[in-house]
Amino acid sequence: MRVARREPSNDAIVLGVLDAVERNPSVTQRSVARELGIALGLVNAYLHRCLSKGLIKIGQVPPRRYAYYLTPRGMTEKSRLTATYLMDSFAFFREARMQCNELFQALAARGQRRLALVGGGDLAEIARLVARDHLIEIAGIAPASADAAGLSADLAGFGPLDAIVVTALEQSREAFAAAVELLGAERVYAPTLLRVPPLPARPAAGGNGR
Repeated sequence: MRVARREPSNDAIVLGVLDAVERNPSVTQRSVARELGIALGLVNAYLHRCLSKGLIKIGQVPPRRYAYYLTPRGMTEKSRLTATYLMDSFAFFREARMQCNELFQALAARGQRRLALVGGGDLAEIARLVARDHLIEIAGIAPASADAAGLSADLAGFGPLDAIVVTALEQSREAFAAAVELLGAERVYAPTLLRVPPLPARPAAGGNGR
């Protein structure tokens, strides 16, 4: 029996468009349509809607092509939609558990076994449960913070850390950036379901061994 394909919701399409633009500013409308499984005209309509709401801006790049960029407002909206989408998804627990398994397996192989989670909530609880299967020690769960100094204060009582895993469903990008500023890109991770783009490597702000 053939099952009818479920059409993506309005929020899912907006999230898909914002995600595609963030990953590749030179993305084409045709490739977005193919990725989201929707009509080309619908992608065009949603791009114009995002432009009118100030979520993205457009620039011209040679030769006679356009590039799309997320605005700060667009980044905030993408973070909100990601959290909403994840919490409403029936597959959230299964996907989160699978990705945490893969992440902790990779970290254990690198010798990064003593971790702090940044961001409480469902994803943090799933990560803490999965960690038990991988000889991973969760030193504690710190609240999500967009400020490296504030995050450093929250982590102060956790002792030496090998790495940080961001588990914040909201403001995950900001929390990830603050953690990278604190520890450096090689010691900060996030499950891919958070849709946090990779950041360029920067040296850690402190030299305190955390």
